[in-house]
Amino acid sequence: MSSIKKVVLAYSGGLDTSAIVPWLKENYNCEVVAFVADVGQGAEELEGVEAKAIASGASECHIVDLKDELVADYIYPTLKTGAIYEGTYLLGTSMARPIIAKAQVEVARKVGADALSHGCTGKGNDQVRFESCFAALAPDLKVIAPWREWDLSSRESLLDYLAERNIPCSASATKIYSRDANAWHISHEGGELEDPWCQPSDQVWTWTNSPEQAPNESQLVQLSVKNGEVVAVNGEQMSPLQVLTTLNEVAAPHGIGRVDIIENRLVGMKSRGCYETPGGTVIMAALQAIDELVLDKTSRKWKDTLANEFSHLVYDGRWFTPLKDSILAAAEAFSTLATGEVVLKLYKGQVTAVQKQSENSLYSEDFATFGEDDVYDQSHAEGFIRLFSLSSRISAMNNK
Repeated sequence: MSSIKKVVLAYSGGLDTSAIVPWLKENYNCEVVAFVADVGQGAEELEGVEAKAIASGASECHIVDLKDELVADYIYPTLKTGAIYEGTYLLGTSMARPIIAKAQVEVARKVGADALSHGCTGKGNDQVRFESCFAALAPDLKVIAPWREWDLSSRESLLDYLAERNIPCSASATKIYSRDANAWHISHEGGELEDPWCQPSDQVWTWTNSPEQAPNESQLVQLSVKNGEVVAVNGEQMSPLQVLTTLNEVAAPHGIGRVDIIENRLVGMKSRGCYETPGGTVIMAALQAIDELVLDKTSRKWKDTLANEFSHLVYDGRWFTPLKDSILAAAEAFSTLATGEVVLKLYKGQVTAVQKQSENSLYSEDFATFGEDDVYDQSHAEGFIRLFSLSSRISAMNNK
């Protein structure tokens, strides 16, 4: 007989978690408490979710609003590092997982649960992300991953399982794509995307216009950056969440933030994902523009290293680790310089920083000008070059 008495399930209201509720009750003879994280996926996804959970057999449902905390305490710090996974992916799904896991643990403590459960498959990254966070925050709680235990192997079998138990579900066997949305982005997988030779159809994209559909006129938007954080849009002070939601609305019509990539999953396989991150793409462009002004060559090189390391850390689900604290501390040191104004042009899927200024700028027109100047003695360059290339000169002499 199972020793599990009460399980907190990360519940979405979708097909998988709707089936997991009765499956847990039947196979573990336990009470199931549904936990729903509001990370900005939208009112449509959250509508009626509590009633669905109860109808599936959950004893109660806790809906926790995490939107502000997600953007302020997870997304903004990640942006300070400049992290982009494999040069393209802005880590939308990855950044949301640690805050969801933390909130799930907090609900488990609140209701006195002795186990946690999730609907992640055994093929994906999310199982690692969730369970790594659980290990760091609540190693005493058992983790139940039904997809690694049950014999339900397809969408059709899940639908049949629910139908046999008269549990209502709005899902159908004809669903094409697997999507995940939050305030930062929406991801799309499955359907024709499983063939890398197949171009995404128009029905894949849900947030943004295609560049062909975008307005023929460009739009300028001005972002104010303070210590590595965007604090105002077009002169209006905003919270991090307000900045993001505003820029999503501004950038999406212009087709900004579409990405179609083949990425390396943590579990070893490659997968194809299409991502839409309109506001986030604009924010990243603004922060990069400020870095161009304020960071010297070696600092930018080091920050590139930090960015790459942090992208893998977030992707791999290692948020609650000393390494995360270390990299963020380094990024925070750079961010003390990152203050200024950036004007960006949005046009046909492209974001271009067309104006940038900072009180900490290292750019000097007096030194960089192609015109006449009285601050730079060009003859000094000869000695610099001789020393800079000295090892090559010695090597050539030895070879000769």
